[in-house]
Amino acid sequence: MRIAVVRNRDNAGIIGAFGRASPEVYGKQSVQRVIDALREVGHEVACFEGDMTMLAALKEFMPPDATTGRPGGLVFNMSYGVQGDCRYTHVPAMLEMAGIPYTGSSPLGHTLALDKVITKILMIDAGIPTPAFAVLGGPGGDVSRLKFPLVVKPRHESSSFGLRLVRTQAELDEAVVAVVEGYQQEALVEEYIEGREIAVGMLGNPSRCLPLVEISFGGRHMAMMTHADKVHKSEEEPQRVCPAPVDDELAARLREISLGTFRACHCRDYARVDIRVDAQGRAFVLEINSMASLGWGGAYVMAARQEGLSFSELAGEIVDSAHRRYFNVPAPRGAGVTVG
Repeated sequence: MRIAVVRNRDNAGIIGAFGRASPEVYGKQSVQRVIDALREVGHEVACFEGDMTMLAALKEFMPPDATTGRPGGLVFNMSYGVQGDCRYTHVPAMLEMAGIPYTGSSPLGHTLALDKVITKILMIDAGIPTPAFAVLGGPGGDVSRLKFPLVVKPRHESSSFGLRLVRTQAELDEAVVAVVEGYQQEALVEEYIEGREIAVGMLGNPSRCLPLVEISFGGRHMAMMTHADKVHKSEEEPQRVCPAPVDDELAARLREISLGTFRACHCRDYARVDIRVDAQGRAFVLEINSMASLGWGGAYVMAARQEGLSFSELAGEIVDSAHRRYFNVPAPRGAGVTVG
């Protein structure tokens, strides 16, 4: 069937630059790897920009069936959006309006996952443990309920943009100002959980957990995943260990709370849950990434490989998961096949 891989590259197809520009973009190699993988499993694939040019291009590439009106293909969404607080929702919302099926979470799921404060509220309501937190809009905010050290991060960002570890009130005020002024949004401040970090990949509907991945920081000073770590530009990048060396009881608990987080945040098809485990073995969910990175060196792809999935099989299974949601069957293979 026809698969349109949609990503953001030049972001030129907009009316005006208004709002915070998205700092994220999928690398060319990662996008090409997905294109090649989908072709390998039997799909006809083309790549499109996730902006105002997208719908006309998709209409030409995969027009609906002339007799039934059924969609002529499916979108593999790799778009982080162009600008604004809810940028992950741009392409999914456009596709829903146009009547085109796609992989990954809906606008609702992406909105919930990209707002770290709402994510934490949903987790608390679902009984899922997460670090104690406060939301600050400037220096001098009340954090009397929290214990230092504290982690400061922007409310609406991912990939560890703006992440800081602070140990004093002065450092906290400085970090909050950096977030508010640098990212034009509130700062999420939460207690730092000293211990191990585990990434749990989710795949399918209903979702299953891929093998657990431990992020091992060794003896380095900053025992948290920074943006430089995530884009593989750190001099001391943490090692990813899969399967994570955890006992069966803890592994079961990590899978349980990951599935609970996936459901609470209304995610679909695939995602990644990041968890810290303290010295007492207590697990705390940090966040969920509703568009888990498919980069070759990342935890999600490593977990899939550990399960025995080649990259082509992983990409194909993500497409099949989405196709089952819409049509109750896996995606048909072959060029020019109408979905459903």
